[in-house]
Amino acid sequence: MNKHHETTGPSGEQQITLRSPAELADALPYLMGFHPDDSIVMVALHGGRGRFGGRLRLGIPPSAQEWAPVADQLATCLVAGSERREARPDAIVVFLCQDPAEGESAHQAMERLRPLAQRLRTACGALDVPVLEALCISDGRYWSYCCPDDRCCPPEGNPLALPGTTVMAAAAAYAGIQVRGSLRDMERRLMPSGSVSAAEQERALDSAGAVLVSQILDPRGRGAVAARTLALARELMQRLGRAPAVAPAEADRRDDRLVEVEEAAAVILGLQDRETRDRAAEWMEGREAETALRLWRALARRCVGPYVEHSAAPLTLAGWVSWSTGDEAGARVALGLALRADPDYTFAQLLHQACNEGLDPETLRRCLREESNLRAGRGRPGACDGQDARHTAAGRPRPGPGSTSGAHRGLGTGSRPGTAARPASAAVRRRARDGRRQGRRGARSGR
Repeated sequence: MNKHHETTGPSGEQQITLRSPAELADALPYLMGFHPDDSIVMVALHGGRGRFGGRLRLGIPPSAQEWAPVADQLATCLVAGSERREARPDAIVVFLCQDPAEGESAHQAMERLRPLAQRLRTACGALDVPVLEALCISDGRYWSYCCPDDRCCPPEGNPLALPGTTVMAAAAAYAGIQVRGSLRDMERRLMPSGSVSAAEQERALDSAGAVLVSQILDPRGRGAVAARTLALARELMQRLGRAPAVAPAEADRRDDRLVEVEEAAAVILGLQDRETRDRAAEWMEGREAETALRLWRALARRCVGPYVEHSAAPLTLAGWVSWSTGDEAGARVALGLALRADPDYTFAQLLHQACNEGLDPETLRRCLREESNLRAGRGRPGACDGQDARHTAAGRPRPGPGSTSGAHRGLGTGSRPGTAARPASAAVRRRARDGRRQGRRGARSGR
């Protein structure tokens, strides 16, 4: 068995020493805030005692041909991000979490993933950062890819400790750290469900798209669409806030019932305009943040069929509100889904990187507050120039697009330096193009 002395502090005063693969496997859900199904998790270690630092998670690529480039990218991201945040890692711990496929045993799943573990170890070693431990967690058991001793790490694996029975669980409970089920459960809250007819919602999106997409792409109509979108979103937030409390298991279904399909379609399509989305990002604190998060989740669940890519906007807003209010685990899940829906969505890319690197969202919050104050005539220009927000969201300054709004620049619209910010997302432009091919704007694409 490999001896470890990683320490993690669930609170500012308490530290836990983890000395074995079993204790590392038990600590993983507390490090992430959830049980990471089907995931690669990498955690940086610092100092002689192996203090936990930055961490990242990515779904395990289904094709083994993707493992080598993904391993190289993950190793580079973790090391570079750690350097920007505090210091180069002294070591890395790797977790591969995946339950067996149909007809496969947990041991077979572990062996299937062994080349991925080895590729991750090689990628980290190429950066002169050793992998101290690589664990596979599958079907309630764990294996070490680094320990050759069958006496402590037998071929059949070791069972995971029962939930809530370990020192780590006790310390996390004392510190108020919660593990909110599995990654799959958290993702399910942000994905289309059966509580609303998918066919009915798709028809509403088609109808709204036929009207709104051309207006969003027209500079003269964008302002009117933005105003209607934000007003309707505020109305929906107030409606959600007035709803009586229900059991947590019923909360999402209650919210789904309170948002009509036509209302959802109008706000979803309106948020495809980058500046409208940035204005909506200002609802990030206090009671307003709570109802905004419920609305963004409900809208993400309405992005059905060919409109899945449109979910990048509400998912990114859900991730931003979660991060802004201290829920880093929820933020990572929402932003990961946003990037799954649209890998090129710049706002989600920047926020995901910043959240994974443990940066402070306050600088971006300050920029958004300043933008709101400027519009209301309560602030002075220059308090936030957008550069601070880019530094916060990406960990380093980035060249700013030629937008006239500081918050719009700070959120990263994807424009090239020196050009005007693109008014709408790629999804909107594709929808307009597909609509023209079918003889009308806004028609759904055939994908």
